[in-house]
Amino acid sequence: MTGGDTARDATPIRSLEWMERGTDLLAGALDRLADADLDGTTPLPGWSRRHLVAHLGFNAAALRRLASWARTGEPNPMYASPEQRAAEIAEGASWPAGRLRDLVSEHSAGLRADLAALDDRQWGAPVVTAQGRTVPASEIPWLRVREVAVHAVDLDAGVAFADLPVDLCEELLSDVAARRSVKGEDPALSLVSATGRTWSVDGQGTPVRVGGEPGELARWLTGRGAGTLTDEHGAPPPALTAWL
Repeated sequence: MTGGDTARDATPIRSLEWMERGTDLLAGALDRLADADLDGTTPLPGWSRRHLVAHLGFNAAALRRLASWARTGEPNPMYASPEQRAAEIAEGASWPAGRLRDLVSEHSAGLRADLAALDDRQWGAPVVTAQGRTVPASEIPWLRVREVAVHAVDLDAGVAFADLPVDLCEELLSDVAARRSVKGEDPALSLVSATGRTWSVDGQGTPVRVGGEPGELARWLTGRGAGTLTDEHGAPPPALTAWL
């Protein structure tokens, strides 16, 4: 279970602001990478930066399909199948660097415009995520926030979790803690932010208490390393399973 309430359930305004901030950080990271740098590795198993950039471009395109679904009422799923998603990422990773960069910029701008065109009724329209969850269209910006914010860090081009807005990191903690609680595969956790907010993860054993800055906690909870975090006994936090 998560602590605190979530802005995205009532209105997408804050998530849209976070999406803009994350998109700007992503664009800056890409600008700092030379074309040859895209061949470099990432923390994601089996993915080069090329794969990650392709994923970010195609994810924006997929979320545009959900925006179309909300606007028209005609079902328009993110992907035809998991295999189709994997195949387009693999193909995109082989494209010239310029085409990859254009993929991200064009669909990021297109998603921004598509979401801006939704009215109050359409924001409440049900759509289905790639994980099969039925959610209101007001969830679409948050789905993009998770991608651009976390993967801007994964590009290892000058963006860190500390560069993300504190409230974004705390919302990410709420999201990931809830998902880990549903899976129940991790140790039970009690998380305490330096801002005073708390979260719990339902899991195995006695809860392990970990405190720190929101960005540091978000980095660890999303599987990007514990950094200098320690538990209440001064030991490194436990290793965690994948969260998505």
